[in-house]
Amino acid sequence: MCQVFISADPALYDSRTRSLRLHGVATSIKLENLFWQVLEEIATRDGMGVPQLCTKLYDELVEERGEVDNFASFLRVCCGRYLALQLSGGIPQDASIPIASLNAQRVLATERRTPSRHLHAHAHAA
Repeated sequence: MCQVFISADPALYDSRTRSLRLHGVATSIKLENLFWQVLEEIATRDGMGVPQLCTKLYDELVEERGEVDNFASFLRVCCGRYLALQLSGGIPQDASIPIASLNAQRVLATERRTPSRHLHAHAHAA
């Protein structure tokens, strides 16, 4: 089982720090290259660059939650959810379809149909 994971290209788990401006404030975000690649795919789908996507996500998160405790972790979770929602059929795998064109409630409904008990069962087994 572990061979599936340990045979990953080490470049995927190397970290890279990118400097971004969030409302004129320079900030640095350190993520593994795999996450930067997923963010690039998400951004490209909607005609943005990664800095614009990060700014949009940051703004909407602040609007919804009022503050951002760990933005890098939030971005990693966004990437994981993006990939999981593709697998569940909520987000089409056709990268030419912008995410902004999708009905958010329909997308989230596919996530609710996916049994979360599997995640909890596996977490307790570890």
